[in-house]
Amino acid sequence: MYVDPPAPQPRQPGETPPSTGSGALDGQPRAWEFNPEYQRLVSAWQAVLPLLDTLTTSLDKGYQMGKDARTWDAPVGARYVGEIAEWRTRLGLYRQAVLTSISDVAADTPRWIPRATGAPHAFS
Repeated sequence: MYVDPPAPQPRQPGETPPSTGSGALDGQPRAWEFNPEYQRLVSAWQAVLPLLDTLTTSLDKGYQMGKDARTWDAPVGARYVGEIAEWRTRLGLYRQAVLTSISDVAADTPRWIPRATGAPHAFS
């Protein structure tokens, strides 16, 4: 069994952005917005996890039924159970790879980004 990596956390009610900017304008108020790229990672995690859980549950159910002597009492039953066990292992590795990649990208993506304030720019 694999342990899932940490999930990207959605914006919590009452969560506030950083209070001050950094760099040349230290201490100056800045407009922030929740990063839409980070939100996409949260949405991807929330979409993928139930599907992976459904697949895992389906394979586990078939595996348990196949192991029961009342279900299949023939040499081919052992081969069938072995194939399901192999698919369970592959699904576990796939789950780990998908969730780890989402988690790694989320760890490198800032939750809050500076918002464009609408200041006039030359040639806009």
